[in-house]
Order: sequence, then C-alpha cells, then structure tokens
Amino acid sequence: MSPVPPPVSLRLGQDGLRALNEIAQHRGVSRAEAARQAIAETAQRERRRIDLAAEARQLMRNDAYVREAREVATLMEDLRGPR
Repeated sequence: MSPVPPPVSLRLGQDGLRALNEIAQHRGVSRAEAARQAIAETAQRERRRIDLAAEARQLMRNDAYVREAREVATLMEDLRGPR
C-alpha cells in the first residue's frame, strides 16, 4: 500500500472558489473531489497539448508532408472559389 500524500492548502480567491463550487455542484461531488478532478483533467490536457506540439514539429520537418499540406491548402482555396 502506498503512503497517503500530505494535504495541500491553497487560497483560491472568490472567483476560484465560485468556479470550484460550480464544478462540484454540476458533477455532484465534494469540492475536494472536484479539485482533484480539475487538476487531473488540466494535467491531461497539458500532456496532450505538449504531445500535439511535438507531433506538429516533427511533421514540419518532413518535406513530403509539408509539400502535400501545401498542395491540399491550394486545392481547398481553388475549390472555395472567388470571395
């Protein structure tokens, strides 16, 4: 069994407390659980954002991909027609 991490204390301010109460109420959970969920979800979004940025950088180094992307963009502009 892993040890229980120590509790964390923070000041949310009025806006933060209002947002936390709103999350907790909408989800039907305690404020503590709402805070845990919000932190986990934010961390997951951040990991996804970092992964997508790395993938985009990798694709931009691929000359064949960049060439094809430009061709598709040109085709889409042509299909759109005059403005």
